[in-house]
Amino acid sequence: MAVFVALGAFLMTLAGGWTAQRVTDRRHLVLGLAGGLMLGVVGLDLLPEALEAAGTEVFGVPAALLLFVAGFLLAHLVERLLALRRAAHGAGDHDGRTPQVGLTAAAAMVGHSAMDGVAIGAAFQVGGGMGTAVALAVVAHDFADGFNTYTITSLYGNARRKALIMLFADAAAPVLGAASTTFVTIPEHLLGGYLALFAGALLYLAAAEILPEAHHDHPARSTVLCTIAGAAFIWLVVGLSG
Repeated sequence: MAVFVALGAFLMTLAGGWTAQRVTDRRHLVLGLAGGLMLGVVGLDLLPEALEAAGTEVFGVPAALLLFVAGFLLAHLVERLLALRRAAHGAGDHDGRTPQVGLTAAAAMVGHSAMDGVAIGAAFQVGGGMGTAVALAVVAHDFADGFNTYTITSLYGNARRKALIMLFADAAAPVLGAASTTFVTIPEHLLGGYLALFAGALLYLAAAEILPEAHHDHPARSTVLCTIAGAAFIWLVVGLSG
């Protein structure tokens, strides 16, 4: 049952990626929407789940928040190191962006989607009702995952072929993750730590890369409205699945 439901996430992810590549003539609106979706996923979905799962404190601060900050700083460090490495070798980039950063970010999205599949499988092990609730949440927000995976990969100058490969990998990941739960169970505190780390990295990409690019040469109100709509959509998904 869990694998069957994960196939729905597969199709929804592909639908999100298809939407992202079909609206390239409105690139600033696509990026504005992607930034809002990422912000909503971080603040309304990932971080609350991480705080609940990784509830321990380290020197008076929740471990999830420390990992959240660490994820943000790690994403910044990786981007800077890759940029310096390319500059030292005299390699050109795409509007000051390194393609490896896009691929790394997309790979992180694939890893997150695999964990979504694990969450579906684990929830069905608890009970049918719990499994259905988690499945609805995952399938609904996998549209945003597919949209963001394709957008992030292509934004950093990667070829369309690579963006499509990462999109299909992201779509297949929940199915593989759900199937893996028949063999492996991940401790809740480790899952919470992973979610917090990933949330920090995703926030960095949204705030430092996606949204500034969305407003570059296009400071239109429509772009801001797309960002708000993206965050509101995730709020709706979280509310309906809660």
